[in-house]
Amino acid sequence: QPLDTADLLQQPETKKKVKPGDFILVFKNNAIIETVCKKNNWKLLNPSAELADTVESKVSQVTWLHELAKFLPPHTTTACAKVQWQHKNFVLQFNHSHTGSGTFLIDSRKKLAALQEKFPNRLVRIMDYINGPVFTNNNVVWNNHVLIGNISYQITGLAPFTHNTFTTIGNDWALPYTLLNDKQVKQYNHIVNAVGEKLQKGGWKGLFGIDVIADKKTGTVYLLEINARQPASATFESQLQQFSTLSFPQQRESGHQTNRFLTKSGMTGKTTVFEAHLAALLNLPPKNYTLIKINNGAQIVQRVTSKTSKLSTVKIKNPAIIQTIKYKNTNLNADLLRIQLKYGIMKGHTIFNTLGKTIATSIC
Repeated sequence: QPLDTADLLQQPETKKKVKPGDFILVFKNNAIIETVCKKNNWKLLNPSAELADTVESKVSQVTWLHELAKFLPPHTTTACAKVQWQHKNFVLQFNHSHTGSGTFLIDSRKKLAALQEKFPNRLVRIMDYINGPVFTNNNVVWNNHVLIGNISYQITGLAPFTHNTFTTIGNDWALPYTLLNDKQVKQYNHIVNAVGEKLQKGGWKGLFGIDVIADKKTGTVYLLEINARQPASATFESQLQQFSTLSFPQQRESGHQTNRFLTKSGMTGKTTVFEAHLAALLNLPPKNYTLIKINNGAQIVQRVTSKTSKLSTVKIKNPAIIQTIKYKNTNLNADLLRIQLKYGIMKGHTIFNTLGKTIATSIC
């Protein structure tokens, strides 16, 4: 069975290869990992696990944000049993969740009662339900600088990849510049800067992610999540950044419009998000580095559902596919197959383009 990070670090093979004084960098830090690294005299580069948990957890995040909680949709925190049905839809979140598994759309008294019966004393955050597309980006706190990353449309809850409405299943770096206007991008960047500066003052270094939702009616951009860790999309984004000099020829071939947020030269960046992440954790001087801009590419994940527990591959060969990654997971909603592509796969909010439809019908 696949082992988690803490288990991997405690394997005899690991201890033979990693010597005292060596650096350790993990995807997401926790107290167990900190204890293992300290016991073996390994230099853990990640920021404090306590800070990461406080910032990322849904209930404690509200208190940590303090004055910045104004960026969230109208919200409150309380015990699950005390939540009242007000005859309108709202979102209920448990303090800890992963890829949407702890987030619920409450659209009936019956659905609320079921959660209250099962978890009466569990603290929850409830928020007004905002209808609109969700976006995410990967950012880096590098000394006293906040480097703002590329915005991607967050593909969420689409069949056949998942049966969970709030489960994240991928990213599309081409679509945001069709859906977002200049004012909304400015709002997004303002939120990122404010959160990044607060993280920096708290001792944070390296990558963090910001998820927002754009209200379909008003256009207002609201903060949804803070990912106090290396977001899962950062690795592939860095790969896209590495061959971003090809993005404009690819873009013309695939018919995507030019990203109006890039400069006329087409390239403003000097480093990938992962390179900046490492540099920040190693306390290297930031100089005048910016993150490489991209405006194309996508990835989508088939998750384990009742119908896809034995899924193994994509039954087509398409030049747009960079790579496919298989997983041996069997738990419901876990990653089963990741498909990474050169081009975007979304035509609009919740709507696949031709390439997206081809991928959706070709997994087996």
